[in-house]
Amino acid sequence: MTIALTILHILVSIFMIAVVLLQSGKGAEMGASFGSSGSQSVFGAGGGTTFLSKMTTAAAIIFMLTSLTLAYLSGLPSSSSIMSGKGKTATEKAPAQVPQQTAPTTPGKPTTTPAPLPPQQSK
Repeated sequence: MTIALTILHILVSIFMIAVVLLQSGKGAEMGASFGSSGSQSVFGAGGGTTFLSKMTTAAAIIFMLTSLTLAYLSGLPSSSSIMSGKGKTATEKAPAQVPQQTAPTTPGKPTTTPAPLPPQQSK
């Protein structure tokens, strides 16, 4: 579902960019606001909403809804992950072995006993 929403989000954003770039700017109709006869607006100097402005509004609404939905879904805890269970299996397979100490070691004293001396030969 997240992948489908991401693809829809990208497509809507590209569509919205295209629709905004196709619209003519407000500066192109400045003569119409002063009553110039060059205006071909049916609804007067203010003009009505054009098809492109309605498409821009619809694309903006869909863009905001997909943005909010993707943000909500990213905050939910995921049920699976690539790393799920990796820490558990490593400790279960090979538990750490603690080395055994027979006697506490003290500095300056050897931990092993010296070897016995060989018997002396008589002359």
